[in-house]
Amino acid sequence: MEKDPTYFGVKEIARRANVSIATVDRVIHNRTGVSEKTKKRINEIIKELDYQPNILASRLASKNIIILAVLIPRVSEETDFWSAPLHGVQRAETEIKPYGIQTITFFFDLNDENSFETQANLILEKGVNGVLLSPSFIAQSIRFTEECRRLKIPFVFIDSNIPQQHSLAYIGPHLFKSGYLGAKLLTYRKGEEGKILVVNISKEIENYNYLQIEEGFRSYLKENHLNFEIIRADINETDYLSVARNLTQVFTKNEDIEAIFVTNSRVFSVATFLENKHKKEIALVGYDFLKENIQHLNTGTIDFLICHKPEEQAYRAMMVLYHTLVRGQQVEKTQYMPIDIITRENQEFYQILPI
Repeated sequence: MEKDPTYFGVKEIARRANVSIATVDRVIHNRTGVSEKTKKRINEIIKELDYQPNILASRLASKNIIILAVLIPRVSEETDFWSAPLHGVQRAETEIKPYGIQTITFFFDLNDENSFETQANLILEKGVNGVLLSPSFIAQSIRFTEECRRLKIPFVFIDSNIPQQHSLAYIGPHLFKSGYLGAKLLTYRKGEEGKILVVNISKEIENYNYLQIEEGFRSYLKENHLNFEIIRADINETDYLSVARNLTQVFTKNEDIEAIFVTNSRVFSVATFLENKHKKEIALVGYDFLKENIQHLNTGTIDFLICHKPEEQAYRAMMVLYHTLVRGQQVEKTQYMPIDIITRENQEFYQILPI
């Protein structure tokens, strides 16, 4: 029976290092039981020979299925933002499936923290090998990831981060700099004073995302000695009627608001309100390449959209799990995404592929 040609590569490495093939195999697959001195010598020989293990053959021979769980919000009538990360998951899945990797996607409702907990428990019952998740509900995400750590299940955060939770990686925006940029876009050529409304529309107002974004926003104003008065509106009911009711109350007390910054993708709700109230002259900046947002961008109600490549976030997260679990490679702990500025003039070149 003809042997896999990679066998002879391992055999040659073992011969040069004067160790067994099993010892070389442990080093290649990042297993324990090899001294640092021996590991260093073997890795030097691997580099010298430019040895590339046949991962596919190795995985097929093992016949062990690796199960990855994906825990992200469901696409809803309110927002289709999560269709982009889902496409990224599917793109990665196509590439890594031949290596004996099975992906199971679990969806939760962004308006229901209990749905997150339910899906998280299903993942734990399933006995998966790795998890990609969006930690949209902080307390529930912490409980879930602590249980993952106890069970030695690696997990990767996308879109939002929870520091100190020992994730395998965070792949998403630099939140502080994203908010910093938002302030620059909103106040560009606007003078040095006036009223700005910062709007948070979410069930989780104290989400790490929004806090970091707002901190970056305020820092830009402070560092550039801009004396804008900031009015903050926290809206934890995400339907349009609730948004409109809250904004009406804000504008009743602050008729002279000149600009609005929305800290997430629900900027379209604010744009709809401004159009209905004939206040399109107010500058408006928010987040994400959603069809609803693009409509308002094209009518001029939204001035700029800030985007963080959500499809690429999910794709990279899946590949991080693949490289860790299959190839035994170390991965970069923090991978910040580019911050794109979308305008009416360039939006047609920033298309997201359909699922």
